[in-house]
Amino acid sequence: MSSNKDSFKNNFLKRLESMCGKGFEESTKRDQYYTLGNMVREYISRKWIETNELYRSENKKQVYYLSIEFLLGRLLVQNLLNLGIKDVVEEGLKELHISLNDIEECESDAALGNGGLGRLAACFLDSLATLNLPGHGCGIRYKHGLFDQKIVDGYQVELPEQWLRHGNVWEVRKSDEAKEVLFWGRVETIVEENHVSFNHVGAEKVLAVPYDMPVVGFNVSTVNTLRLWNAEPASFAPNRDILTYKRDTEAITDFLYPDDTYDEGKILRLKQQYFLVSSSIQNIMASYKKENANVRELHKSVAIHINDTHPALAIPELMRILMDIEGLSWEEAWEVTTKTLSYTNHTILSEALEKWPIYLFKPLLPRIFMIIEEINERFCAELWEKYPGDWYRIEQMAIIAHDLVKMAHLAIVGSNSINGVAKIHSEILKNREMKTFYEMYPTKFNNKTNGITHRRWLLKSNPELTTLLKNTIGDEFVSKPEMLLDLKKHIHNPSLKEQFSDVKRSRKEILAKKIEEKNGIKIDIDSIFDVQVKRLHAYKRQLLNVLHIMYLYNRLKEDANFFIQPRTFIFGAKASPTYYYAKKIIKLIHSLADKVNNDPRVSKVIKVVFMENYRVSLAEDIFPAADVSEQISTASKEASGTGNMKFMMNGALTVGTLDGANIEIMEEIGQENIFTFGLTAQEVLNYEENGRYRSMEYYHHDLRIRQVVDQLTNGFFAEDEGEYEAIADSLLVQNDQYFVLRDFASYIDVQERVGSAYQENDRWLEKSLINIAHSGYFSSDRTIKQYADEIWKIEPIGMKV
Repeated sequence: MSSNKDSFKNNFLKRLESMCGKGFEESTKRDQYYTLGNMVREYISRKWIETNELYRSENKKQVYYLSIEFLLGRLLVQNLLNLGIKDVVEEGLKELHISLNDIEECESDAALGNGGLGRLAACFLDSLATLNLPGHGCGIRYKHGLFDQKIVDGYQVELPEQWLRHGNVWEVRKSDEAKEVLFWGRVETIVEENHVSFNHVGAEKVLAVPYDMPVVGFNVSTVNTLRLWNAEPASFAPNRDILTYKRDTEAITDFLYPDDTYDEGKILRLKQQYFLVSSSIQNIMASYKKENANVRELHKSVAIHINDTHPALAIPELMRILMDIEGLSWEEAWEVTTKTLSYTNHTILSEALEKWPIYLFKPLLPRIFMIIEEINERFCAELWEKYPGDWYRIEQMAIIAHDLVKMAHLAIVGSNSINGVAKIHSEILKNREMKTFYEMYPTKFNNKTNGITHRRWLLKSNPELTTLLKNTIGDEFVSKPEMLLDLKKHIHNPSLKEQFSDVKRSRKEILAKKIEEKNGIKIDIDSIFDVQVKRLHAYKRQLLNVLHIMYLYNRLKEDANFFIQPRTFIFGAKASPTYYYAKKIIKLIHSLADKVNNDPRVSKVIKVVFMENYRVSLAEDIFPAADVSEQISTASKEASGTGNMKFMMNGALTVGTLDGANIEIMEEIGQENIFTFGLTAQEVLNYEENGRYRSMEYYHHDLRIRQVVDQLTNGFFAEDEGEYEAIADSLLVQNDQYFVLRDFASYIDVQERVGSAYQENDRWLEKSLINIAHSGYFSSDRTIKQYADEIWKIEPIGMKV
């Protein structure tokens, strides 16, 4: 790499010839991407090595962030941007008649996640490096990710994500640092002169091979590491057919979230989780012991963070290593473990708080189960001492109960900190979902509202807006996103509003072109781009959005004088392969799109678009183009959300319930700059407690509701009348668990307010600019500083470039 474009061009051409064995004129876009990617990685390597050497020499505390997901997105342009060489490279390539954006299209999104959990983890890694904080990610190198979504006749079809088909230019295989992970077998107890030890024998060994990816900080010298583990056969397979053993081993890192409908899938998921934590904890201990002799002081040099319950087995695994390998007593190991581990809870949904049947857990992880049993026994004894005779409380709080191992309970008991991810979420955890644990450990609980990295979701994804902001308030916000607040001084400036309108329109044109190319749908640039992109789940209520569009269709068909501001409704979502209901919603969206988009009159006013295979690189086109951000989850169910922050940062206005971080967004920007509706969290919780909600009452008393619900099963859509019976039943027979019908009228009202507000163009632009100005608070830099100061107790190491 070079600081001037001429030198870069010469180096690039020489490197391309040597790497690809062909002249520039014969090279393909992929050859050019591969060449540039390798040049960038080698340029990063010097900083990477220096960072690791600095960490070793300083011997300061480091954090390891364990997560089952890391949704990084494409890294080529992001790395160039963070390194400060994007302009030089782009100019040099341009003189060679190469588009950097075209080259970037050759890079696959790393298939290492599904939804918000993985996108948050990626933002956190970016902020850790940018803030010069010694922090690394630990994850799994999935061969095929979650799945590649294809839509066939309106139905979701899942194909393997082939993101590694052409290799991964950013990874470095470190086979010399591989670890062995043990499954099955049995535990032998050895008693020697007042000392009891345990030996795991007859185990099936799996090799965990690390692949390291650099995490480049923005405008700093720090390059942290994301270590991804790949499962490979060990040198031998005891008592197993070698081909079966090889297949079972490789399956551990084949797919994210394998189908756990049956026991075989549950075992595979549990294998994945233990594989992640065992390899990571072994690696952390090995790194620590290179510089430190006393394992009793591990917590002074290491913080280990559990991102949701998936890595909660880190607690018994660390106990195992400290006791069985390092020789610590139970009491010593427990003190070190609880001082080292911290836990983020991301949900209050019971189905997401993992529970494993003992009959599967115990034979697969015999030593780990023994340790969890002991943790549970000691914890229950502690509960008995504090609440003598309160059997019900003990039963509800136990880590092992009713033949299940409860991972959230394990994570709480074995951690020094438990945090929620938005103020309301943390309060619900303390006062309702985890109330008994909060009463037991009040000082452990805290809040850390989520954040996003503006380096990807503004600087990279919306360079036009970034330039406008720099020209208006200077570039200090690039390193200090809170300085976006300076924009408030300029929101009434007619020139700024006009320029922002032009930026938004240009981004809408880019997305409209992509929609026409991919979906064959031509959309109105002047319409409101009303967007709901997120994981498909009943509580996120894509169904409420759909029913509202059905209502608009009905009004437009029935009343020639009915007016609405033209809208394009844009959806993007993946449904879990086994989530039948969610997949029906995707089919319903497509049926509605066929109905609306092919109606000669209605399609002039509204269009419906479903963007296939929603992912980070697609999101980078969607967020800058959006006018309206749909954040309509049932109040109390969405822990935080981060899509709401990305839309906000790009000037979209939120239509949302008072849920998750929507509340904090409203507090920042003021009620007049957000469109809220629906039940509050407390009202939802009251309904759930007293059982007085009757969805049938809303069906019978609101003709608009009755019409759209009936249309699900009366032949309104071209499909068989039974196609959407399950959806209709969820609303009426199953009493509408997520209060879609209860919030329907309120949602119609707020959408009418949105349409009216959009017609006041000048005021709408001011609202958009206010949202952008306040979005700096929701930077992941702020979130990570809070984690670093209040939970992990780590300090910056290193300096700016």
